[in-house]
Amino acid sequence: MCPATGATEAILAPFANSDYMHEHLKLISAATQFGRHALVIMDGAGWHQQDLADDFDNLSIVKLPPYSPELNPVEQVWQWLRQHVLANRSFKGYDDIVEQCSIAWNTLIEKKARVIELCTRQWAILTN
Repeated sequence: MCPATGATEAILAPFANSDYMHEHLKLISAATQFGRHALVIMDGAGWHQQDLADDFDNLSIVKLPPYSPELNPVEQVWQWLRQHVLANRSFKGYDDIVEQCSIAWNTLIEKKARVIELCTRQWAILTN
């Protein structure tokens, strides 16, 4: 999620691991405008490894300190998804979960201003 433009890249996966994270970084790298550099903020999840960025010249990973979800802008995204689209639901099965999560994500990103508002942090604004 880019707080400057509202652009997003995501993968809906059956589980989280380093392989899916690497694929996600590929998407981010490919979407990053030529001459720009993506800064990917990650928490301490086991699949968030610093060396995953080694294959990409246009992105870097910043690891957050332990127990600091308030520093991670994507936490507000998960909260928004739960509160506005996915809360108090039951699902018919795996395919329904995938479909409803896809709908939820697309609902979130249909308004770039919402993404910008959720992900912008005054302390993290960088200038050229």
